[in-house]
Amino acid sequence: MASLDSVSIAILLGSVLVMAGILSSLLALRFGAPLLLVFLVVGMLAGDSGPGQVRFDDVHTTYLVGSVALALILFDGGLRTRFQSIRAVLAPSMVLATVGVLLTALITAPVAKYALDLNWTEGLLVGAVVASTDAAAVFLLVHAQGLRLRPRVGATLEAESGTNDPFAVFLTLMLVELISVGQSSASHVISELLREAVLGGIVGIIGGRLVVLALNRVALPQGLHAPFVTTAALVIFGAAQIGHASGFLSVYLAGIIIGNRPTRAHNSVVTFLDAATWLAQIVMFVMLGLLVSPQRLVTSIVPAVIIALVLMLVARPLAVFFCLMPFRFNWREKIFIAWTGLRGAVAIFLASIPMLVGLSKAYLYFDVAFVVVIISLLLQGWTLAAAARRLHVALPRADRAPRRVELDLPGQLEQQLVGYSVRPKSLYFRRGLIPSWSKPTLVIRDQHILSPAEADPVRPGDYIYLLAPPEKAEALDRFFVDMLPSSAPDPHLLGDFMVSGEHTLGELAQIYGVNVDAEQAKLTLADYFDIHLDHAPKEGATLTLDPIDLVARSLSGGRVNVVGLRLPEEQEAAAPLTRMAAFKARLSKIWASVAGI
Repeated sequence: MASLDSVSIAILLGSVLVMAGILSSLLALRFGAPLLLVFLVVGMLAGDSGPGQVRFDDVHTTYLVGSVALALILFDGGLRTRFQSIRAVLAPSMVLATVGVLLTALITAPVAKYALDLNWTEGLLVGAVVASTDAAAVFLLVHAQGLRLRPRVGATLEAESGTNDPFAVFLTLMLVELISVGQSSASHVISELLREAVLGGIVGIIGGRLVVLALNRVALPQGLHAPFVTTAALVIFGAAQIGHASGFLSVYLAGIIIGNRPTRAHNSVVTFLDAATWLAQIVMFVMLGLLVSPQRLVTSIVPAVIIALVLMLVARPLAVFFCLMPFRFNWREKIFIAWTGLRGAVAIFLASIPMLVGLSKAYLYFDVAFVVVIISLLLQGWTLAAAARRLHVALPRADRAPRRVELDLPGQLEQQLVGYSVRPKSLYFRRGLIPSWSKPTLVIRDQHILSPAEADPVRPGDYIYLLAPPEKAEALDRFFVDMLPSSAPDPHLLGDFMVSGEHTLGELAQIYGVNVDAEQAKLTLADYFDIHLDHAPKEGATLTLDPIDLVARSLSGGRVNVVGLRLPEEQEAAAPLTRMAAFKARLSKIWASVAGI
């Protein structure tokens, strides 16, 4: 009976610890504290050195839970990654995820060697353990602090943090093997790296395609799609690991494959995985906190702090600037990417590997990694938002995203129902705008279900449901948030082939003889971009108004306020002076009336 009681007590204490982590996250969000740090502290307080007095030293269980948690986190990251958004930054991200990790480890190694009195291989192992950034830490803090990063910077960090873990795991395992066996060769290391990367990629791509096929072909009972995908991700991870491939790379690639293909019950899968990864992070950080011994930390705290500062202020920045040298990143973006190299559970998870295989000084690696993570979360995590704004890599953030309801429609994959509450200051209510690829289907008003015709005109407080492709559903958000104030375009920008976004399609049609539907003639150029783009407008976005190309040259309040006109080559070559003169004169008059000149 005593053994049964001990199991019950373990279940009770475990659930209480997880609940304490969840509830403390509310307090952390209120004061802007890094959430992952809160979970670590909860584990430390519950440990045998804290008031909880829970004795926990099971490294095998920690490694098992850490592997599962990290696999789910990477799979969830891949599932949410739009390939279109990272395609343009694949090259710099891959360089950072491989060469960047190696350089960071090499620069940190001498400091670890002399600060901790280690040999060169052991010093390099310390560098490898703390070299990779943590995807969960980076994006949890970015979202918690309300940052909206510039697309290229955000995509680079997303792709790097999702792909550098496999290389860091490989580097750590190679060094642990070298220390254990005592010898290795460059050819062995290269062949192992190639095998893990190639096999990992193959397993991930094939596994992802098989999951997509199963989701769309097998008639699973309602509610089992999400558990099936989650379990399938762990099957892919385990199969790759057993085959001596990179399971972490496999599961990340599988997530990208599944997330970028039309699948049944996609929204329920994403929602379920969001909860699963949150729980995995909480459990992992609480368990890592339980493993820490504050008394043991005292002996290595000073060298660990030195290593952490060198890592953040020297090693990571040098690696980032070197790796991004061939790519067109400005110095502000490079500094921010360097500063966003947060360390999290990955570093402590990697530090548990030497403990698992019984290396000498194993607890030293763990303690150093723990101190590095604490300092990184405190110093970098707490200043992330301020750094983004000071370095001008954070875009003005719109109002909080509206609550979006997504409903899958059985029997097809191309459309789903997307619902929103209509706000009085939203773009949809104020301008009546809706993308061309969406279709209003029903309106709920005062608990009555109405057709769009019956509900016309829509009122604030109504709930409107639209048909939209699943991959574009998120792009509808911008039509249902409160409109940001729009500033007038700079008159100096309005030269040849540049016009204000507030001019109408009808005005352009009069000048160039373009055929425009009577319904669209009253639309402004800014409206035209909002309706026909699949995403929020960005500088450089192009739409065709046959035979003219419209190019977004400047944005204000989230909308296009200066549009460039790209004429057909023949028309540009022989641009009639009379027509252009008339066009410019007409626009000058319109602009003068708008600007009050």
